[in-house]
Amino acid sequence: QVQLVESGGGSVQAGGSLRLSCSASRLVYCMAWFRQAPGKEREGVARITSYGTTTYADSVKGRFTISRDDAKNTLYLQMNSLKPEDTAMYHCAAGSASICSLAANYYNYWGQGTQVTVSS
Repeated sequence: QVQLVESGGGSVQAGGSLRLSCSASRLVYCMAWFRQAPGKEREGVARITSYGTTTYADSVKGRFTISRDDAKNTLYLQMNSLKPEDTAMYHCAAGSASICSLAANYYNYWGQGTQVTVSS
């Protein structure tokens, strides 16, 4: 079992920045951030392995940075140059398989989420 609690969401204007944190009971090999806006499907935003290998969705490349601190059991998502289309509930997730992708079906543990709202 892995417990996950997100924090750091809020309301910002376009062009602003936020840093999301995910406090975990333990970090596993593959950790990721997903987001879901009302009426839209859940989208994989970024994932990171315990080796530090990262993958990003095309929509956030160059603006978002995922990182992890295994000593603190914490996952982060630094979000810069935010756009209104980034508005969503952001969830961190922990995978239980050796495959690390942005597909949600590889993740067994999910946090409750933190809301990010970007105004134009």
